[in-house]
Amino acid sequence: MFKKILIANRGEIACRIIKTARKLGIKTVAVHSDADRDGLHVEMADEAVPIGPAAAAQSYLVIDKIVDACRKTGAEAVHPGYGFLSEREAFPAALQKAGIVFIGPNPKAIAAMGDKIESKKAAAKAKVSTVPGFLGEIGDAKHAVKIAEEIGYPVMIKASAGGGGKGMRIAYNAKEAEEGFGLARSEAKSSFGDDRVFLEKFIENPRHIEIQVLGDKHGNVIYLGERECSIQRRNQKVVEEAPSPLLDAKSRKAMGEQAVALAKAVGYDSAGTVEFVAGQDRSFYFLEMNTRLQVEHPVTELITGVDLVEQMILVAAGEKLKLKQADIRLDGWAVESRIYAEDPFRSFLPSIGRLTRYQPPKEGHSPNGGTIRNDTGVFEGAEISMHYDPMIAKLVTYAATREGAIDLQSDALDAFVIDGVEHNIPFLAALMQHPRWREGRLSTGFIAEEYKGGFKPPVPQGEDLDVLAAVSIAVDHLTNARRRKITHQMAGPEVRFASRRITSIGASRVSALVEGELGRPIKVTLLDERGQGREPIELESEWWPGEAVWTGMVQGRPVSVQVRPILNGYDVAYRGIRTRAYVYTEREAALAALMPEKAPPDTSRLLLCPMPGLVKAIHVEVGQEVKAGDALCVVEAMKMENILRAERDARVKAIKAKAGDSLAVDAVIMEFA
Repeated sequence: MFKKILIANRGEIACRIIKTARKLGIKTVAVHSDADRDGLHVEMADEAVPIGPAAAAQSYLVIDKIVDACRKTGAEAVHPGYGFLSEREAFPAALQKAGIVFIGPNPKAIAAMGDKIESKKAAAKAKVSTVPGFLGEIGDAKHAVKIAEEIGYPVMIKASAGGGGKGMRIAYNAKEAEEGFGLARSEAKSSFGDDRVFLEKFIENPRHIEIQVLGDKHGNVIYLGERECSIQRRNQKVVEEAPSPLLDAKSRKAMGEQAVALAKAVGYDSAGTVEFVAGQDRSFYFLEMNTRLQVEHPVTELITGVDLVEQMILVAAGEKLKLKQADIRLDGWAVESRIYAEDPFRSFLPSIGRLTRYQPPKEGHSPNGGTIRNDTGVFEGAEISMHYDPMIAKLVTYAATREGAIDLQSDALDAFVIDGVEHNIPFLAALMQHPRWREGRLSTGFIAEEYKGGFKPPVPQGEDLDVLAAVSIAVDHLTNARRRKITHQMAGPEVRFASRRITSIGASRVSALVEGELGRPIKVTLLDERGQGREPIELESEWWPGEAVWTGMVQGRPVSVQVRPILNGYDVAYRGIRTRAYVYTEREAALAALMPEKAPPDTSRLLLCPMPGLVKAIHVEVGQEVKAGDALCVVEAMKMENILRAERDARVKAIKAKAGDSLAVDAVIMEFA
């Protein structure tokens, strides 16, 4: 067994690998760019080696620097994690030449499966179901349009060396095929250094299901069930679960056996994933094989009890798999949410900055049953950089049933506090309540179909409104009681009485009587329009003024509500609802109703940069007439190119930015007449 391994990665996956290495008694070496010198993975590892500037192309992607770090530290093996060098055939070849073990598949398997064009040819040869498409070299955009018309729209344009949704476009007509070809090539070149793309038929209303495989260097290969990854946005996975609510035992076995056949055909000898696109009728077609550990591997670990990183290390050390196919049992259900630094209220555009508050839910066994796991590579005070993926954490919940895992995920998201950057927790929390998601009626178009106009926070109503009103009033009541104690306004024994409060939440006004004291249950009685008691709600909690999350029981049900103080109330978050709850006395409520509302500034004649990014191109000039939908400019953020289009017909009055400019969010790019 290895005594010391180096992790050629950063962030949460580097931290994840270090945890398993510690369990096995193996020392670890972290590598880091200048931007990551204070990273959590650097702190966790036994040793750390700087490898260059923030840009990945000058640090994490430089093979020679990784090999040199191994020589300096005496690391015997390297785990690549995912992304960066994990699927580059040249990396394990260079390590092998230097006498260092690669904790991953052999170079030939990577070459066969890492290239999506070659992998489809290998899959067809191994008699694996494949999607109709064109795997040859595509010369230019006109050639791409011709091929697309021969295949039949819609088609998917994909980077041959791609992954993570980069270098991928869907085209429904010739114009989209021509434009998508150029964008896919450009993204592929900047992300992977390889601008080759291929075309294949896009299966409408598809599901994305993948099979986890595990092989050793002695010819043994098994599969560990499937993961459903159909909840995607812009071809990037957002929520994953295991097992899939679509498959039955027969289809699971068929997919698993095809995945194993493909892995054996290419001599696969590590953990890997065979991805399929599946129809709602359980038909399935090979999509690609990822020759590495997947981002979503934790859900498989939770339902099988198999530590995939441990198995990769053991296999790399030459050990035979101790697991047989008959040993693999799928027990319970697991759900994973990817928590990203992005603004769900502004088309999920990336957000960068410092985590001024980072308070994840407590990991381990939940008192409500099930397990909470949070894989992360950040800490309070850490910075989300524009140089890398915007992932903050992967929140994973496990329970005996799918419904139980979803409910626990909901509770955990409600308790996850992040300040300093925008994040997608409100969207994820709302998604967990969506009827179609809870019923398992999924497809890769789910988000586009269910949130056609973009994500809007749910409006507080019904039980959710009652919970927010009761908690807001209770928090205000206890905060005031605490202040009175501090200022000695209530000397002697605590006086218990019911006081009337009115809370304004969005467009709703809720009146209630509240009574209780710090450290004891609080009773909030909601009042109807006539002022009569409608419903007494009892709240039990150990919450103390100043805490960001009110966690306790509401009518005997566990509830977590985020409460951030604002003037005359609280910024509250619960079940995807993010709103303001103002709490008044009757006199204060009457006066507040007289206050005029401040109107937001008019920005309808401005094109604002929707996220921090780099201007790649300006497509218009001053004085030009533009039509709604015309491309105005391209802004790159997190290695993704975003086309900003005209929202209405207009004339360009002024252009305030140029190609090459780095812009902050809401910076003015151009002005219209």
